[in-house]
Amino acid sequence: MSTYRLKSLLAPRSVALVGASPRPGSVGRPILGNIRKAKFKGEFGLVNTHYAEIDGVATVGSLSRLPFVPELIVITAPTAAVAGLIDEAGSLGTAGALIVSAGLGHGAGSLAEAAERAAHQYGMRLIGPNCLGIMMPGAALNASFAAHMPSAGNLALISQSGAIAAGMVDWAAQREVGFSGIVSIGDQLDVDIADLLDYFALDGGTRAILLYVEAIKDARKFMSAARAAARVKPVVVVKSGRMAQGAKAAATHTGALAGSDAVYDAAFRRAGILRVSDLRELFDCAETLGRVESPPGKRLAILTNGGGIGVLAIDRLVELDGIPAAIEPATRKKLDAVLPNTWSGSNPLDIVADADAARYAAALEVLLADAGNDAILVMNVQTAIAPADEIAATVTDIVCKYRQQHLGRLKPVLAVWVGADPKIIDLLSGARIPNYPTEDDAVRGFMHLVGHREVTATLARVPPALPSESAPDSDAARQIVTAALSEGRQWLDPVEIARLFDAYQIPMVPTFAAADAEQAVAHASALFAQGATVVLKIMSRDIVHKSDIGGVVLNLTSVDAVRGATAGILARAKALRPEARIAGVVVQAMVVRPKARELILGLADDPTFGTVVVFGHGGTAVEIINDKALALPPLDLQLARDLVERTRVSRLLRAYRDVPAVKPDSVEMVLVKLAQMAADIPEIRELDINPLLADQTGVLAVDARVAVGQTKRKFAGSGPANFAVRPYPSQWQRHIEVKDGWRVFARPIRPEDEPQIHEFLRHVSSQDLRLRFFAPMKEFSHEFIARLTQLDYARAMAFVAFDEATNELVGVVRIHSDSIYENGEYAILLRSDLKGRGLGWALMQLIVEYATSEGLKRISGQVLQENSVMLNMCRDLGFAVKSDAADQALCDVTLELKNT
Repeated sequence: MSTYRLKSLLAPRSVALVGASPRPGSVGRPILGNIRKAKFKGEFGLVNTHYAEIDGVATVGSLSRLPFVPELIVITAPTAAVAGLIDEAGSLGTAGALIVSAGLGHGAGSLAEAAERAAHQYGMRLIGPNCLGIMMPGAALNASFAAHMPSAGNLALISQSGAIAAGMVDWAAQREVGFSGIVSIGDQLDVDIADLLDYFALDGGTRAILLYVEAIKDARKFMSAARAAARVKPVVVVKSGRMAQGAKAAATHTGALAGSDAVYDAAFRRAGILRVSDLRELFDCAETLGRVESPPGKRLAILTNGGGIGVLAIDRLVELDGIPAAIEPATRKKLDAVLPNTWSGSNPLDIVADADAARYAAALEVLLADAGNDAILVMNVQTAIAPADEIAATVTDIVCKYRQQHLGRLKPVLAVWVGADPKIIDLLSGARIPNYPTEDDAVRGFMHLVGHREVTATLARVPPALPSESAPDSDAARQIVTAALSEGRQWLDPVEIARLFDAYQIPMVPTFAAADAEQAVAHASALFAQGATVVLKIMSRDIVHKSDIGGVVLNLTSVDAVRGATAGILARAKALRPEARIAGVVVQAMVVRPKARELILGLADDPTFGTVVVFGHGGTAVEIINDKALALPPLDLQLARDLVERTRVSRLLRAYRDVPAVKPDSVEMVLVKLAQMAADIPEIRELDINPLLADQTGVLAVDARVAVGQTKRKFAGSGPANFAVRPYPSQWQRHIEVKDGWRVFARPIRPEDEPQIHEFLRHVSSQDLRLRFFAPMKEFSHEFIARLTQLDYARAMAFVAFDEATNELVGVVRIHSDSIYENGEYAILLRSDLKGRGLGWALMQLIVEYATSEGLKRISGQVLQENSVMLNMCRDLGFAVKSDAADQALCDVTLELKNT
């Protein structure tokens, strides 16, 4: 797993600092000071070859001279010594190293490569190099050169910037926000963002995870880890480089729209991560998510003693797509009974400037009991009439009592005390009430909660690569692309595009290629005979935007007009683009759909995240309008609907005035088919349909471009090599017959299997649960089962087996690969009353087959010594079995896969 040995780095029992120096300005000296100030409780040693002691701490000349073997070494030594230190530590049994030193270089022959090679030899994990360090308050470990140690709390921060990490510590100190851990990852030689997401997702002391990202190295690994983490707790990201112009040289409209940052935005959305724009928003998210849970909706009730600030809050709420909670008659009646008749009577609830603590209390209690709102924002503008601190104390008491009296999901309460005394802020923060300096900040905080709920709502969706709604002729389509590549071409010609679209049942206007005027006339005559009007377009691989050189002529109604237009198009093209290769003209029937909307749909190839699906407002001004949304494939209809709804043009797809609505799901189905096409034919590098006409009768592609090229595998494992998110692996469904003719159906697990998993566990004995989990298991929470059922099939796979006669779940087997995709750790569990019938053997064979197809080198696991049945089956399957060196109660089992 990617969390392999991370606990030894982030919660070590012993630490050695190598390279500390008494020299002022050195990196090692403040790290030594921070480790001592944090009062690390484990064994600690100092290694330095030049000094006998540093700041009163005795040193030794090498790691081997320490009286203990450190779990973690912290390296601040010169770069040339790093690889040797790691080799020495690994030979002693050290689990990992934190490399603070910078300047190890990159790539083949670098000092970084030597360090990585030395670590890999011993299975050591590395954080860094070139990083601030780590701060783990729960472990009393501050192995960093930050100015302060954060207090203990429930937020984790993973940062690619040391300065950002240090800044978060200073901010947290002012706001009484604590951290479960802060890790500056530096150059990510080994441990990366995905590994740490896995670690903190499983950490019971972490409520939310904050990320500062500059670039992602392994997109599929990141997406897998992020999706897994976001299913169980909020993950918030701020990414730098939002204004980078990554699409300047794009060859298609789609490529131009799919800029680098827009793709990151789509990836974060698909991963269930809440993205914020800057550090202030990240801090606000930390303030909110670290204290309260996301509400089920976005209806906000605002309680205030100042009408003006309340109206400002409502304005901001509506701007951010929130909903002012309605005050229903029954609730208004209750409020009338406890408030003066001068209160506003609506939301915002202005309870008048002379409101005292008792009036706030009465109104707040009514709102907390009201099902018509999802959250409450309490605001106070200080007056000389009622002490603001008394009001804050009363509000705090009521919120605390409400939390004690209510189980399950609690209604969030947020606060703004304008110009508040620090003591009031401390009071609110101490009661875990998110509080903000302004109404704008507070409303943003509420919408962060809403945003988190919305982005995680799609995580349970696992679209198939081949949706049942479509049955394309993928073989015919692949032959078209293969033929073009064999001829050394980068672009499909218009006729090939029409055939490609026909294979995927994407409607397109009849399209013909003509090398000269006479061929154009012949094709046009056939269209005239059908009563059609004709349009001509230049046909050239080198002319991307035809209209720019006068390469499109519309509304041709006669043979002479076609002949003259062909000559004119070819002449203009040769004059304006003499270097272009011109193959002739395209002849199409002129489409007249006066109430159709012009859309753009397409595929783009991102260097980090692979294939991206693009949708937006089409036409010749597509880049200027810049109304687009992106999504990572695979897609199903619901994900396609979500993609469309994120654009302004989506409003035009609905009916308005005398314009009928676009045929339901006709546009979305084309998006699903394009995503499927990308899965089937990864050689399609870019594609755009512009325009796609959409009206009440359906859709019709008028013009399209398709760029093709040989693919290099972007992502490890099976499945589409160009997809950062793997589709549901329906090809792994199996009907299996075991002993006595018993038939079971095995398939990859799905999120909706959770209720059946709970029922299945009721039929597993406590002894079998202990053998599986190595500890007594009395109950299984939703969060625990969600981690088992909600996979994205990139690094983890689980198969569930159902009795074909009863459809009851009877067994589960799973495997999780390590961070370098070499080893997979397996686990298996069967219904206790159905053991001994051959199901375990069949499921183990299935997981071996799967791991082999994924290219894993080995399968491993740990089995209790007393679990003789499992150990015997492992031996029969060819696993090597040996006692675990660290725990004699366990056996390590390993199967080397033969075809790797």
